[in-house]
Amino acid sequence: MDMPEMLRGDSPVRLFQGALAGAVAAMVIGFAWGGWTLGSTAAKMVDEASRSAVTAALVPICVDKFQHASNAAENLALLRKTASYQQGSFVDKGGWSTLPGGEVSNYALSQACATAPCRSSIRSTSPG
Repeated sequence: MDMPEMLRGDSPVRLFQGALAGAVAAMVIGFAWGGWTLGSTAAKMVDEASRSAVTAALVPICVDKFQHASNAAENLALLRKTASYQQGSFVDKGGWSTLPGGEVSNYALSQACATAPCRSSIRSTSPG
C-alpha cells in the first residue's frame, strides 16, 4: 500500500510543524483574547465571588444591629466623624459585624458595613 503524497518526504515534518504552530496559536488566542482560564484561576474567582456574596448578604444584619443599638444616634455621629479608612475598625470594635451565634467579628463584613451604601441606609432610617 502506497503512502499518500502528503506523508512522503519532507511533508510529514511540515505537517507536524503546521499542527504545532496551529495549536500554539490557538492557545495564545484563547488565553489572551478568548477568555480561557486555568482551573486554578477559575477556582480563585469562584472563591472571591462567593466570599463577596456572603458578605453582601450579611450587611443588612450588620446595619440592623447598628440601628437597634441603644445609642444608635450617638454611634452614627461618631461614625460620621471617623476617617473613612478607620470606619471598618469602628464597626468592628462596636461588635455590629459579629455574626449571630458567633463570638468574633468579621472584618470584611465591618468594611462592607462601613461603606457608602450601608451608611446611607443607616442614615435614612436612624433617628436624629
